[in-house]
Amino acid sequence: MHTFTLAEARAQFGRVIALVEAGDEVTITRRGRPIARVAGMQPQQKLPSLAKFRAEQPEQPEPAGEFMRRIRESERY
Repeated sequence: MHTFTLAEARAQFGRVIALVEAGDEVTITRRGRPIARVAGMQPQQKLPSLAKFRAEQPEQPEPAGEFMRRIRESERY
C-alpha cells in the first residue's frame, strides 16, 4: 500500500491512478492522519441483453389496459 499526503496526491494524481490501476491501494493523509483510501473497482458483471431478457419473460394473460383497469378498480385504490 502506498501513502501520499493530500498535496502529493494532487500533484501526482496520474501516478496515484496508475498505482490503483495496477492493483495497489493508496492512502491519502492530511497532517499525518489518513483521510481517504483509493482502491480499484471490482470487474462488473455484464448484464444479459434486453432482448434475451424479454424473450424469457412469460406472456401476460391479459392486455395491459385491462390489467390497469382491474388494478384501479380493486379495493386497494
